Amino acid sequence: MDNKDSEAEIHPLKTEDVKAQENHENSVERRIIIKQSSQLSRLSRWRTAAFFISLFLCLIIVFAFSFIIPCPERPVSERTWLRNYDNAVAYRFLAIEDVNEDKVQDVIFAFKASNGSSSFNSSCLDEGLPSPCAFITAVSGTNGRVLWERPAAMEVGWMQCGIKQLGGAPGCLLVGQPVALTAVDQRTGEVQWRQSDDFGANYTVLTPLSVIPDVDGDGVQDLIIFIATGDKIKTFIHSGKNGKQIGSTGSLNVDGEARYVMLSPGSSHYFLFYTANSLYAYSLKDLYSAATGMEIKLPGLEQDPQWEKNIDHTTHRLSPLSTGDIRYVAKIPGRSRENILLVSSETAMLISAQNLQTLWTLNVSRVMSEPLLGYYKPDVLDVVLESEIGPNRKKVMIVEGGSGAVQWDLKLNSRAESPRPATLSTADHRSTFLIWGEYQVAGNETISAAPLQKLYLFHPSYTNVLLELRNSTDQIVAFNATLFERSRHACYVLLRGPQPGEEPGLVSLMKRKLKEDVSESRVIWLSQVAVDSEQYIRDRLYRMRFLSRV
Repeated sequence: MDNKDSEAEIHPLKTEDVKAQENHENSVERRIIIKQSSQLSRLSRWRTAAFFISLFLCLIIVFAFSFIIPCPERPVSERTWLRNYDNAVAYRFLAIEDVNEDKVQDVIFAFKASNGSSSFNSSCLDEGLPSPCAFITAVSGTNGRVLWERPAAMEVGWMQCGIKQLGGAPGCLLVGQPVALTAVDQRTGEVQWRQSDDFGANYTVLTPLSVIPDVDGDGVQDLIIFIATGDKIKTFIHSGKNGKQIGSTGSLNVDGEARYVMLSPGSSHYFLFYTANSLYAYSLKDLYSAATGMEIKLPGLEQDPQWEKNIDHTTHRLSPLSTGDIRYVAKIPGRSRENILLVSSETAMLISAQNLQTLWTLNVSRVMSEPLLGYYKPDVLDVVLESEIGPNRKKVMIVEGGSGAVQWDLKLNSRAESPRPATLSTADHRSTFLIWGEYQVAGNETISAAPLQKLYLFHPSYTNVLLELRNSTDQIVAFNATLFERSRHACYVLLRGPQPGEEPGLVSLMKRKLKEDVSESRVIWLSQVAVDSEQYIRDRLYRMRFLSRV
């Protein structure tokens, strides 16, 4: 301190300069602090304003969606509905598709009459057809209202819907007279294209029609149609876009009345034609080359080396599988690729589509309907077989797809034209099985010349219980069961009435919710052991949930 005081006395002006400089620096710092405080205050006000504006916008959006913008209305499906057509006959076609794109399945069917329904007041003359003629009709799955209706042909030999690309839209393809092929937009009923083909006289359409990869390069999947006339099968390849025939008509030789199934081992496509005595295999590449005379490389026109080794290229017989007396051939989904279920008069065999080796064999005689797929155990694919065991008697078997073991069976009285079974997937990853026939208690069986047609429900959670849902004395033309909405609204559809060749009469189309019949059903015990009360079983199966599998 003494040194500083001495220095101040010696240099008084220097001390004043230092003080002035310090005061100046302090003043500058104060101005900087004030400026920064002002900027922060201004930024804070902007942040506050942005927050309240965002909050205000959020409130407006919530208010708009809650009160101003209406939520999409979910269609309310009626539990049951019925449509009647007088003085008509019904064809054996029943398609379930979402026609009006409301996420509820609708029903497409065909009937023959002089006039359509009163809803559209259409007649055969509207399309220049003689009366009576065949009408195609789409009916709403929610309430049975007619969505569209169109006179289509003099006669319908086959109708197939759900073809994704037909003239650029999802559609139905009709095979009939006088125009051989008619493509109809299934959403509107409008004709997409017509194509006349010379199918010849007394022909039979091999069904179902097959959709094949795009072979003409127009970006739309194409169609292949097989027409049987005697011991020959004519092949027609048509463009899915405009219906024009691709190439010329091919011809295949078989040794009798044939049916077929399309298989896709790997990336190739094969058509298996089977008669009572033989099994024939043709690759899509062979059929395309025969029709066009060209060899082209497309993803769908490849051939499988293993299959080619087993095909006799002179007769096209598939040698390992031509066992004789073949009743049905069906494709069964496998872990990596499809397998082949071959049903003869005495056995059912599952054959690997990869190497054509037998996976299992089951002794079963006189199978009377096409095999059906379902799930007895969770996610374990099974096959439902119906076999004839006597006059007006049948046995229904659920066979495990992986091993061929019989999981469950049931004997019933049955009519000759009894509808085939149906399955619905349930939320427990199993299936509900719907079976037609007449059950009689063991020891009290009486075989009737005309057994009653009763619809039964079976679920694997109760292996000793059947639910009798309904009793029908009418002639059932077609029957189907499906989920009308995704994973819910399980229903069955009945088309009843006279068929072509019979005297016209009342044709009725009915949709009924499965739960309606379950609540009023009769419980049948297949064994004497009653585990739960009948009402408890009805209630549990009534609450059963369903699953839409991909």
